[in-house]
Amino acid sequence: MYSYGEVMTFVEEEDVKFIRLAFCDVHGRQKNISIMPSELKRAFEDGVSFDSSAIAGFGDVVHSDLFLHPDPSTLSVLPWRPSNGRVVRMFCDIKYPDGRQYENDGRYILRKAVAKATDMGITCNFGSEFEFYLFNTDENGEKTDRPFDNAGYMDIAPDDRGENVRREICFTLIDMGIMPESSHHEEGPGQNEIDFRYGGAMTAANNAVTFKSVVKTIAKRNGLYADFSPKPLLHESGNGMHINVSVKSNDGIDHTDSFMAGILEHITEMTAFLNPTEESYKRLGEDKAPKYVTWSPENRSQLIRIPAAKKEYSRIELRSPDPCANPYIAYALIIYAGLDGVKRRLKAPKPVNIDLYNAPSDVTDGLKGLPDTLEKARKEALNSEFIKNILPEEYLLAK
Repeated sequence: MYSYGEVMTFVEEEDVKFIRLAFCDVHGRQKNISIMPSELKRAFEDGVSFDSSAIAGFGDVVHSDLFLHPDPSTLSVLPWRPSNGRVVRMFCDIKYPDGRQYENDGRYILRKAVAKATDMGITCNFGSEFEFYLFNTDENGEKTDRPFDNAGYMDIAPDDRGENVRREICFTLIDMGIMPESSHHEEGPGQNEIDFRYGGAMTAANNAVTFKSVVKTIAKRNGLYADFSPKPLLHESGNGMHINVSVKSNDGIDHTDSFMAGILEHITEMTAFLNPTEESYKRLGEDKAPKYVTWSPENRSQLIRIPAAKKEYSRIELRSPDPCANPYIAYALIIYAGLDGVKRRLKAPKPVNIDLYNAPSDVTDGLKGLPDTLEKARKEALNSEFIKNILPEEYLLAK
């Protein structure tokens, strides 16, 4: 957690030659501009301009100038770049030329959600579990359709060939100040999972964006391609981004049930942003990906499960999102939905304590389902007053 002065000193004393000013478009894809150390003071004081008309959901050519203002607390060295002539990265806030906050900035949207939670005396901590596939590449370094291995869930080497790659990813994350908790081979061939420690909403979102770039970079260094898409292989397990949320309250009351009820109330309206691609809907309803708006303790066939965890690890786990989601927007929507549940004192429905993948139709026919296509999910979002009160119109229309 660096201050402005500490960043300036670090850059001068640690042989930093390039500073990446990073941000995300509406889809959560990381973008950046690199500046030299001589431009850093100007970046902090005035910002660095960029053409927003070229960024998805950010504007048109008529009023296209926006400015990146680096957040010094997010300074991180990129360990895979040379130690002589270092490269560092900071996430940025986006502002208009007159200094006003740009309302389409995902970090700003999340910051407002956190502020509202704070006003209600509630703190939300997030931790996401990312799944990804490792594929072999061809002689040109392009992805092939051949998974890196044929191992299964929690297999070990030599069947699990991704062990050393995950190890390198974890060490790189630690070097960048992100603490992994566990890593293992997942169910699909070449599929992996790495989980890292939970934190405040903004830190967790920054870490999620960083995590994807680290995985892709380390995979590339090992001659592999890291695929975070929801369904890389049609007949194998899809990639999820299970979002764990813990809810703490200043009033000493456990609001978790109402918070969860709020998520269940608004989940179909949020789905277009938690599952933002056509491919997302090939994953839902299969291989431990949810299909219905239900919850249950420990049950992995549910939309929300309550893991068997104790004390500070107690949480709810939302299992529908996939890695294509913009984490800033996903976390913001979850916070707003949960707060609505708390404000209205909603009660979660009874848990559905059965395996929904093998449940008879007389049970599932009475359950509310998630949208099963992106078109249906987008229609729900466009007709939702809840979404319209949170996200700018450009987010609703961006493709």
